[in-house]
Amino acid sequence: MGIQDTPEEWQVTATVTPFTGNKTSVRTDQVVMPDGSVHGRDYQVHPGSVAILAVDEDDQVLVVRQYRHPVRQRLWEIPAGLLDIPGENPLHAAQRELYEEAHVKAEEWRVLTDVYTTPGGCDEAVRIFLARGLSDVEGERFAVSEEEADMEQARIPLPELVRSVLAGDLHNNCLVVGALALTAVLAGDGVDSLRPAEAPWPARPFEA
Repeated sequence: MGIQDTPEEWQVTATVTPFTGNKTSVRTDQVVMPDGSVHGRDYQVHPGSVAILAVDEDDQVLVVRQYRHPVRQRLWEIPAGLLDIPGENPLHAAQRELYEEAHVKAEEWRVLTDVYTTPGGCDEAVRIFLARGLSDVEGERFAVSEEEADMEQARIPLPELVRSVLAGDLHNNCLVVGALALTAVLAGDGVDSLRPAEAPWPARPFEA
C-alpha cells in the first residue's frame, strides 16, 4: 500500500475574516494544538483553480506568458483559471480556460494530478488536466483584458520544458508540476493509467 494524505480537522475556537477581496479573502483561525495550547493561523481562502497541460500532435506543450505582479515577473505558464462558480465542474472550467487563453479545444482529457499550491498559508486546490487532440476553435477569439491583454503563446517540447524547470528558468507551479508529472507518467505506466477527466475531487466537490 502507498502513502496517502488523510482528512483531519483540529478544533477552531474562533474565526475572523479581516480582509475580503474580489475573489479571495484572508482568515484568522484560533486553532487548538495537540498540547492544548491555542494559536492563531492566518491563511488565504481561495475558490480553487484548474490548469491544463495541453499537448499537441508533435508532443509540444502549449504555454502562455503573462505578467504576475506579486512576483514582478513575466512568467511562462500553462493555461489556468479560477473556479469562479461554487460547485463548478472542473473539467468544464478547464475547457473554458483553454478556449479563453489559447483559443484551442481538446478531444482527450485526463486528470494529471491534484495539488495544494501553498498549504501552509492558503487553501487553494488545483486540478491539473492533461489535454490532447488539440485543434483551433473556430470564430473570433475570446476578448481579453488587463494582464491577459498582451499574453504571448508558444509550444515547447516537453523535454525542453523539463530542462528549463530543473535549470531554475521556469517557476510557475502548475507548469513545473504538470511537466514533471507527465514526464513521470510517460516513463512509467503511460497516459492510460491516469484518472478519467471527471474523477472525484474531494478538495473541491462538484456536480457531474
